[in-house]
Amino acid sequence: MKKILFTGGGSAGHVIPNVALIEEILQNGKTDVAYMGTDGIEKQIVGAFKIPYMEIQCPKFIRGGGWSGFKRNLHIPSAFHRAVQQATEALKTFQPDLVFSKGGYVALPVVFAAHKLKIPCLAHESDLSPGLANRLSARKCRYVFTSFPETANSLPHGKYSGAPLRRRILNADRKKARNHYGFSDKDKVILVFGGGSGSAAINAALRKQLKTLCERYAVLHVCGKGNLVETNLKNYRQIEFIADMGTAYAACDGVIARAGAGTVFEILALKKPALLIPLAGQTRGDQKQNADYFRHKGLCHVLPQENVDNLAQAIDELFTDTQLKNNLASSFFLCGNDNILREIRSILRE
Repeated sequence: MKKILFTGGGSAGHVIPNVALIEEILQNGKTDVAYMGTDGIEKQIVGAFKIPYMEIQCPKFIRGGGWSGFKRNLHIPSAFHRAVQQATEALKTFQPDLVFSKGGYVALPVVFAAHKLKIPCLAHESDLSPGLANRLSARKCRYVFTSFPETANSLPHGKYSGAPLRRRILNADRKKARNHYGFSDKDKVILVFGGGSGSAAINAALRKQLKTLCERYAVLHVCGKGNLVETNLKNYRQIEFIADMGTAYAACDGVIARAGAGTVFEILALKKPALLIPLAGQTRGDQKQNADYFRHKGLCHVLPQENVDNLAQAIDELFTDTQLKNNLASSFFLCGNDNILREIRSILRE
């Protein structure tokens, strides 16, 4: 039986697209699947599949952080060397026929180790501008698939595929979803979330304006672990984490979220009006680029984080924008699953 090892992590955005592919490969039943990552969110998410999980320790490049960040980055070369050694030993144990990388700092030593062992590698880049891990590992991969057509031209071995999407997210039943969360057919439901671990800025802004919002909307708020608050507001549902995002999407009429590429492509595939609040100050600016790309196409609204106190007004404007709804209705974005799986199967047949 052929074997494939997936890697990628550090955030849910580097894991969920892998999950979309893993689900389809496991359905086939003809390929052994394993995952390599850290003791982070990827381990939590992938654990549900009961596949072999190989844990390594990987250094992460610190953006900013002043002198403290600079000192921590000085240790990266030696830590990276150790991570490559750990990955090499794990790969020798599992002996995959193919490594698939979703990027993030977790994936870089795995791709380097696989290349050294002459194991074919594929990768996928979700964002408009490539992340550091995919830029550094691109020449060691047969292809780096991309969600955006433009991104493929900026990477060695870049190839446009579209975004990997979980099929079950696209097929959830609206009526069952509404019943699950206790919403009526007449409710105008807003789904609010800020990534896998929540967003303090979005949580605070939403709750500051929650009483006003709940007079006009029902709010389904995914607030992140440990962020629940006591409230008796009738039209407010708060949940720390939702594994079945398909049901959450199906229940809502509009979405307020960060602008990670995986999230944005899911929202667009479902043609949901969205207000995107890009993460600011902690990344290379990829979320702002993603959000601006789709705003210029008339497919979303964008609220800068520094203006998040205007959230209630921005939500009202979202729901009254008829041109946005028309644009979404006529839009099309390529689901990348079939393109990527076709290449995976081709390599496994070699």
